[in-house]
Amino acid sequence: MYHEQAQRFKALSDPNRLRILELLIQGETCGCTLIDKLPIGQPTLSYHLKQLADAGLTRRVVDGTKHLYYVEKDALASLREFLRDVEHSTATSCEVETNG
Repeated sequence: MYHEQAQRFKALSDPNRLRILELLIQGETCGCTLIDKLPIGQPTLSYHLKQLADAGLTRRVVDGTKHLYYVEKDALASLREFLRDVEHSTATSCEVETNG
């Protein structure tokens, strides 16, 4: 579980990927639409889309010659749940030793 969430947070650690996710949350779209709204080139967009997909945050669907991308809302829900659990956790996994 921690590895999967860590991969998602790592994918979200780039400003361009956050912007891509923000655009995709508005609805599925093709790469050509994304590239018009970002200050990056097509190879860089492809790289970022792959990083998001590898983390399970987005998915690509081929529709004829178009590649449509959309957000995996279950993955976002999982991140929200994880953060909520961390925030409300009262148990500690290890004791911190103090000298003094």
